[in-house]
Amino acid sequence: MARLFDAYVIADWTAAEGKKLGDQSVWIGVAKRDVRFRLYTETHNVATRAEGEALLASILADHRKRGDRVLVGFDFNLGYPVGTAARLGLKDTPAWSALWKFIAANVVDKADNTNNRYQVAAKMNRLMTDEAWPLWGAPAKQTQRWLTATKPPQGSGDIPEFRATEMAARKGKLQPKSVWQMHGAGAVGGQTLVGIAAVRRLLESWGPSAAVWPFGTGWRALDAADLEPLSTLVVEVWPSLYGAVPAPGEFKDQAQVRVTAETLARLDEKGDLAKAFAPPRDATPELIAQVETEEGWILGV
Repeated sequence: MARLFDAYVIADWTAAEGKKLGDQSVWIGVAKRDVRFRLYTETHNVATRAEGEALLASILADHRKRGDRVLVGFDFNLGYPVGTAARLGLKDTPAWSALWKFIAANVVDKADNTNNRYQVAAKMNRLMTDEAWPLWGAPAKQTQRWLTATKPPQGSGDIPEFRATEMAARKGKLQPKSVWQMHGAGAVGGQTLVGIAAVRRLLESWGPSAAVWPFGTGWRALDAADLEPLSTLVVEVWPSLYGAVPAPGEFKDQAQVRVTAETLARLDEKGDLAKAFAPPRDATPELIAQVETEEGWILGV
């Protein structure tokens, strides 16, 4: 079976403020084949998200010139729990696109990595519940009426803490965090806000040759014909799924982007990657609609 992709790019993002290399910084892994079609991997570390965004644009431009099709995975949520867009008062459809537009319009992420993610979280809480809920977690100097330092008692009980994909993942050994957590160990809320804003900018620059799974493709097994018009397919990944162990001298995040890229490349080589884009056999029509229009799904869960 022919491979679906020619290269596999994995981005490990961060919401950190200030320039930083090494642990808890931006890492990008690229798995591709040499002239003899042997798989090899490169890893890149940059000090800011702006540099990461520019590097991704450059990597994708190089592959596009060669006529390659590239799978690009980001390690943050590409969607929010069902109903989020409606609670924010967003009327456009589909819900995921309306939410991305809202985030892009509100997030300010400067070249030196300073950003306003806590202010955006507080605004979302004000619009959704007028309480410090559902988003929570902030350093003491960032707390305010609509954002607390620690998790408050649940205010509005109809707001799901997790998406369906996280609920599925939590049935196993791994325990993904809720996107509502903005601060503290393992929090993904902040990097989701700055990350979605960055991905939206990249997609606008790539135009119709790029799509986001499952929003732009449908939640189903994909084959070469489905991907024919595309040069770039963006997916959500969770590197912890792949059990990366750092090699001597490797940082943890560096190992995770390398192993995730290599694993997806090998799945594609075996012809098994196409099936990873499909829903579980017991997925209901309601769940499929929920995933395709608002929540998204983690590839491999």
